Amino acid sequence: MNRPAKSLAKPYFALLVGILSLGSSALFVQWANAPGIISSFYRMGIGAVVFAIPFMFRARSHGPVNRKGVALALLAGVFFGADMAFWSEGILLSGATNPTLMANTAPAWVGLGAMIFFRERLPRRFWGGLVLALAGAAIILGVASSQGFKLGIGSLFGLVAGMFYGGFFLIAQKGRVLMDSVQFFWFSVLASTVVLGVLGMVRGLSFMNYPAQSFWIFLASGLIVQVAGWFGINYAQGFLPATVISPTMLGQPVITTILAVLLLGEAVSLTQLVGGAAIIAGIYLVHLSRGKADVPEAAPGPT
Repeated sequence: MNRPAKSLAKPYFALLVGILSLGSSALFVQWANAPGIISSFYRMGIGAVVFAIPFMFRARSHGPVNRKGVALALLAGVFFGADMAFWSEGILLSGATNPTLMANTAPAWVGLGAMIFFRERLPRRFWGGLVLALAGAAIILGVASSQGFKLGIGSLFGLVAGMFYGGFFLIAQKGRVLMDSVQFFWFSVLASTVVLGVLGMVRGLSFMNYPAQSFWIFLASGLIVQVAGWFGINYAQGFLPATVISPTMLGQPVITTILAVLLLGEAVSLTQLVGGAAIIAGIYLVHLSRGKADVPEAAPGPT
């Protein structure tokens, strides 16, 4: 039986909040006036602290956690931490738009990983979408590289971030059958925080020597993006089908681009728009091709 339209108002609102929250994440990285790894560390750390409360309540009602599930959640968190590191550093090099667009190739890497590791058969539509998305990524990389070494490296970092994000979803696919979403999320976020902290220490980055404004932005990023954004998307997933959520999530890089132009003053060329449109269209085809696959689809973008 179909749900009444009124009962779907909250899920759709939650989905909108989630997309807007995630779409704004790149701006917080730019505004923080801190290395991307540090911004990501605080964002994930705040998320881990806030979600420790529902995690403890869930642990009491569900009993001991599955050890294999914990191990997979921690491994997934390592991949997500690497994803965040490359994506956030890429933003500081190339701006908000290009790395975010490149990171949205994640579903294509999930499909390839599913074929290699899970022996999933991929239809022609998937390959068409993959070719289109990679063609768009090549256009973005070419434009960025022609504009300067840092811009090219920043866009490349976004592409690598998408690969790590794809790996996160492949690992999560195995771990989520052993744990519920709250438990898995908390362990993975905790691992991501540790990974980002270690990367920050290895690079000799400061965790405290920033103005008060930076810490307010860290807090806003953690609460708005990691807490509100994650909760909104996951709440919507409990009521709306993936065929609604996945295509809608493709609006995330569009929102990032619009906000970057309006609030950060970033310029977007016609060629970049063509490349970005190709990426989004290609990933949409990937979603369509894998709508009934056994392996869960990755939501576009690591943000």
